[in-house]
Amino acid sequence: MLNPYPPFEHWIWLVPAFVIGACIGSFLNVVIHRVPLGLSVNDPKRSFCPSCKKSIPVWLNLPLISWLWLRGKCKECQSPIAFRYFGVELLTALLFATVWWMFAAQSPVVVLFLWGLVSLLVAMTFIDAEHLIIPTSMTWAGSVLGLAASAAFPQLPVMAGEAGTWLDGLKQGGLGWVVGFVGLWSIVELGKMAFGKKALKFDQPVAWWLKEPTNDQDPMCFVIDGEEIPWWDIFSRKTDRLIVEATEIQVSGEAVGSGSLVIREQDVQLPDGTIHQLANIQSLGGSATHAVIPREAMGMGDVHLLGMIGAFFGWSGVLFSLFASSVFAILAALIGRIGFGKQLPFGPFLAMGALAWIFGAWRLWEWYLNAICPVGMP
Repeated sequence: MLNPYPPFEHWIWLVPAFVIGACIGSFLNVVIHRVPLGLSVNDPKRSFCPSCKKSIPVWLNLPLISWLWLRGKCKECQSPIAFRYFGVELLTALLFATVWWMFAAQSPVVVLFLWGLVSLLVAMTFIDAEHLIIPTSMTWAGSVLGLAASAAFPQLPVMAGEAGTWLDGLKQGGLGWVVGFVGLWSIVELGKMAFGKKALKFDQPVAWWLKEPTNDQDPMCFVIDGEEIPWWDIFSRKTDRLIVEATEIQVSGEAVGSGSLVIREQDVQLPDGTIHQLANIQSLGGSATHAVIPREAMGMGDVHLLGMIGAFFGWSGVLFSLFASSVFAILAALIGRIGFGKQLPFGPFLAMGALAWIFGAWRLWEWYLNAICPVGMP
């Protein structure tokens, strides 16, 4: 008698996998919008229009369908709703279906772990692309999930090798986390030493000031000679200092002289040594001939992200993801004509490298190992 229940590798299972992915993608849109703004993903529980803030009823919040039906507009205020919302749902749905197609026959359990990884990668990709930040709360959660996945499916962190016991898998995942985190952290520190300061010099005094954000999504900016530099691009560490050699300093509209001004993330130190909290200052500006701006070669969020990838795929997955992401970033910079010194979020490319590894690039690693050490050689 034929089995009435199709095996997991039957194509019919791709349909629920796609639907589940679309629903998860709808939730990821909430995460992508709210988490960078410090908002709760549970309060309010229902999605709302980014423009008019009105709650979206359930019947108008169907993944993929609602955006197409409403032609990318809010039903209440008719404001356009970005294609990103539809794109995230479709991308997540396709990734969920692909993960099921490739791994369900091996272990339906590992599919759940990889769905969790895919969800985190999608959320972090769009957050980093828009805000240039990667929430460490997500990477820590992903690292724990990765270690659990390595223990539950020991083949995962050694794709091209031989799987051992659950303890072996856990060790490989732990080693991958260490290699990913410590390795990229070392690169970040070396980059800070080599490129950690940007010096601006002007023949004549130019205007500078602190620009307050116009909404909850924009950061405060340091503006000098018309160039706006977001606050989060300047202050990545507590030790970062923005130094301005000012020919004129005005605090809350009052002139306070000139000299070397030291600006920190939360306060400013005037040339006379007095310190003022930025929250208590109405405005800060003046003119300057020289400024030294701290900067990072790479954010610490990328470090945590690569550690998370290592927890899932071991040290070999880390090396491939880092190499592949660098290639992807270079191609994106060339295609987008992004000049040297311009900021380019690296998180999305690390995510692309990890996804490439999941969807078959580990076979390149397997081929490489066999090429340098053919089977049968001592």
